[in-house]
Parts: sequence; structure tokens; C-alpha cells
Amino acid sequence: MAALVQLMATLRSPDGCPWDRAQTPRSLRPFLLEETYEALEAIDRGEAAALRGELGDVVFQCVFQAQLAAEQGSFEMADAIDAIVAKLVRRHPHVFRPDGRPIGPASARRGVRTPRAVLEQWEQLKAREQQAAGATPRLLTGVPRVMPALLRAHEIGTRVAAVGFDWPAASDVMAKIREETAELDAALDESPARAAEELGDLLFAIANLARKLGIEPESALRAANDKFTERFTGVEALLESRGRSVHVASLEDMERAWEAVKAAHRAHPAPPTRSTTAGRARSRSARSPRRSRG
Repeated sequence: MAALVQLMATLRSPDGCPWDRAQTPRSLRPFLLEETYEALEAIDRGEAAALRGELGDVVFQCVFQAQLAAEQGSFEMADAIDAIVAKLVRRHPHVFRPDGRPIGPASARRGVRTPRAVLEQWEQLKAREQQAAGATPRLLTGVPRVMPALLRAHEIGTRVAAVGFDWPAASDVMAKIREETAELDAALDESPARAAEELGDLLFAIANLARKLGIEPESALRAANDKFTERFTGVEALLESRGRSVHVASLEDMERAWEAVKAAHRAHPAPPTRSTTAGRARSRSARSPRRSRG
């Protein structure tokens, strides 16, 4: 890490790289987002070698941001690392003593023993920290508005579930989805604004169903996007083999081609990705919601 920090300082120096010297925290924002998505894609593909490189790119963006902050006298990379170390010790009193030393074997610890209990403790500790800082504790403080909306809905549901504000079972969420679907159907005859509101409520309920099933909704939607893209590409290829194009084919022609492609895919399904099988395993084992590190 020290070598990377020094390299970044050199790139930003008067004798460094003109492009690096021209960057600002805001200009680098798209790159941090892009590198994060590329790391997620490597995880979904289950490719360790690719993930190694992508995580390096993410770390580089973090070091770049820290270098800009250091130049402004705000903080350095070491300060950011010290902050997360202190937070992890503070938020895991069932694992660490206040000085950071491990408590000892899990069998010797008291209290927190399940993932859900850890989640509940995490939120309680975070609320105390907010109060100690002079802020009114709020459970949803810190859920970034810039998160993809589907992920934000999932995170909101996870946090409120930690204090017991949740549907008892996935079947109850399904009932809510049916209710929201009926309300959306009625709103279609009212106004676009009402339809948009009800559609949002329906998507929020679907995100919570994913959470109850132990499925990460953004990954599930990415898989659905990939499946549709693959099948529609197959439709284009099939029509082209018949001397047609999707630009001139009728809806009936495209639907017949779609059914043919879908049948072919069902007869020869692609092996599930590692992320898909992991999602199914989480669903079967009914694991507790993942814990936010925010």
C-alpha cells in the first residue's frame, strides 16, 4: 500500500503525469464507479484472476481520492485505513477488545452468536455513534441516494428488518406484491404520475421479496438482462438465416422466432453462473439479510 501511495504522489507531482494532475474528486467519480462494476462482474463470472486485477483498480481509485484529499490537507490514505480498522473493532465487540486484541475462541464469547444478532448489534452501535456525534440517530441515515435504486430498496429493507420492521415470511411479501399490482392496474386509468408512484411501490416490494429469499436483486436483474439479450440476439440470427431482419419483420414473426429460440435454450441450457448458484443456495438456506458496512 505504501508503494502505491508513493506512486500516486509522484504522478500528481509537478514532474508527474499531466492527466493525473488535472483530475479532481468529481472528475474521478465515474472511474471509481466503473472499476467497482468491473469488480462485481469478475465476481459474478467467478474469475479469481480477473477479480485480482479489478480489485487493484478499485484500490487505486481509493488511493487517488486520498491523494487529492491529502493535497488539500484533509486526510491521507493511512487515516482512511485507520478509520475503517477502528470501526471494525468498535462494531465487533463480540470479537475484539477495545484495544483491538481478539477476545478469544468463539466458544468463550457471550451474547452475539448468529448473523441476525450481529446485524441487530451493528445497527444499535451505529445509532449510538450517531448520538455521540451529536446527531439524532436515524436507522436509514447513510443509505446513499446515489446507489442504484433497486440496491437502495434492498438496503433500506435490510436495515429496517434489523429492528423487526419486516414481513414475517416471503409469502406475506407476495401478498403485498399482488396488492401493489392491483393498485398499479387501477392507476393506469388515473394519471401517469399515479402510475409512476404505484410502479415504484411495486418495485420496492419486489426488492424486499428478493431480500426475504436471500437473493441480491441487482444480480438477479443483471442475469435476466443477460438472458433476454442472448435470446433476442438469437431471434435476430434466426430471422437473418431466413433472409429477414427485425427491422422489417412483423411482431408475429418475431414472437415465433422468440419461442423457437427459447425452446432451443431450454433444450440446451447454459450452466448456471457461480453467482446464480450462490443465490439459490442462499434462498434454500434462508440466510439472514446481509449486513451493510456503511
